[in-house]
Amino acid sequence: MGMERYEAYVRRARNTLAYDCGWSKDNLTGAWRTRRPIRNPERCNDCGLCWLYCPESCIDPENFAIDPAYCKGCGICAVECRAGAIEMKREEA
Repeated sequence: MGMERYEAYVRRARNTLAYDCGWSKDNLTGAWRTRRPIRNPERCNDCGLCWLYCPESCIDPENFAIDPAYCKGCGICAVECRAGAIEMKREEA
């Protein structure tokens, strides 16, 4: 795909988005998740992939702490973590 075609595609995609990325920072959304990510700091190599792929921006880019108030429990961070430092645990009732 040529650069002009790619840029046109990106512009079209941006116009169809209902919300800006990370919009949940305005809304507490973590109360209804069924699984929560648990980060093991001893296994974490600070690569930042969890932060990069988190669709809700609930991971702090400075220390990679996960804010449970905004985390929806999608598990993308755990899947993308190559070090295996994030495990999804069932949320306790």
